[in-house]
Amino acid sequence: MPPQHLYAVTDPATDQVVATYPTATDARIQDALSAAHGAVGWGRDTTVTERTALLTEVAALHRERRAELAATIVQEMGKPLAEAEGEIDFCIDIYTYYAQNAARFLADEPIPLSAGQGDAVLRRSPVGVLLGIMPWNFPAYQVARFAAPNLAAGNTIVLKHAPQCPASAAALEQIFTDAGFPPGAYVNVYATNEQIADVIADPRVQGVSLTGSERAGAAVAEIAGRNLKKVVLELGGSDPFILLSTDDLDATVDSAVAARLDNTGQACNAAKRFVIAEDLYTDFVARFTERFLARSPGAPLSSTAAAEHLARQVDAAVAEGATLVSAGVRQGAHFPAAVLTDVTTRHDIAHQELFGPVAMVFSAADEEHAVRIANDTPYGLGSYIFTTDPEQAQRVADRIEAGMVFVNGVLGDAAELPFGGIKRSGFGRELGRPGIEEFVNKKLIRTMSH
Repeated sequence: MPPQHLYAVTDPATDQVVATYPTATDARIQDALSAAHGAVGWGRDTTVTERTALLTEVAALHRERRAELAATIVQEMGKPLAEAEGEIDFCIDIYTYYAQNAARFLADEPIPLSAGQGDAVLRRSPVGVLLGIMPWNFPAYQVARFAAPNLAAGNTIVLKHAPQCPASAAALEQIFTDAGFPPGAYVNVYATNEQIADVIADPRVQGVSLTGSERAGAAVAEIAGRNLKKVVLELGGSDPFILLSTDDLDATVDSAVAARLDNTGQACNAAKRFVIAEDLYTDFVARFTERFLARSPGAPLSSTAAAEHLARQVDAAVAEGATLVSAGVRQGAHFPAAVLTDVTTRHDIAHQELFGPVAMVFSAADEEHAVRIANDTPYGLGSYIFTTDPEQAQRVADRIEAGMVFVNGVLGDAAELPFGGIKRSGFGRELGRPGIEEFVNKKLIRTMSH
């Protein structure tokens, strides 16, 4: 695709390009940085109450434009309509959450003194211009969890969206403008990777948040490190779903299917590796395979290229000895649900992330073995534990190497819950109180007595 068409809406259902957007010129990038830097005074001089009032309006505009935003997501990356609408609803929750809680999160924090007289306080203030680099799989939600806390804190934002989501990028920028944010507080740029490398290095930029691939995260972190910029990285995941015991196998299987098929399996924190106690393994595999294949998504993956990449991973696993049961054959970007069994941690695929409706199932001899399988991954984002033993649940949760653990439930994300991982899944947190702590100056003010 010519450079001027780097940003394009390609409907994955038809593989047809329906709209193109011009890539930013270098002058446009400089204008965006100048605007964001020029708005830093707004963030410093306004009150948190004034800023959160604007977030309340952003939430209202998401609600008002819900149908339009959701339809755009469907066309850009193939998300089922009901899930796209749910994504916008989650955005509304996030903007509302920070509108209601930012003042409390940012309030001065008195520090008790152990010796001496006077007082001390920790004051949180904005750091300035931030760069956000967003992925295609949740075009509105990913922006919300970055923009909401940071705009509430008074930072300003330059936002680079995924090249396949330019229409969402434009619609979201318009929302911030229409909500009343001043010019420069939120600026969208259709930038190239080379331009973004220069943006990261620019002294006006104080930090970078990226959600995306491990490769992209490493590239951004390298440039940011050379330029002494803080980064938050939310990268890939291969989350384990650990089943140790259940008093309702059918309900647990339904949870497992839902956990794998969220966003047609294209979620970094979707359950991807199913680690099943050996006494439940045979029954689980039979019921899970039947229901999983029956729920084979009618929606396409984000692109034909994404489906081709997943197919290569599955073919390689079969060549290594894994057993594949599939609901059909791939057609363009449409990838049928598939289950891989006879997989062990010795298989290459056990250490890869599968982005699509393919599930790997492992048999575990006991709790100890299940934990070893779960932790035998370069990733550490989320995890799921199903057991009827509350003490076992807490014991295993403590031992899982991941940023998040959900016990006896799936799809439990919420605006107030911190999101993020460890290991090669990245570092830093979004959402909840930790999400507003990443890019603020925690300034100590100590007043000594005379």
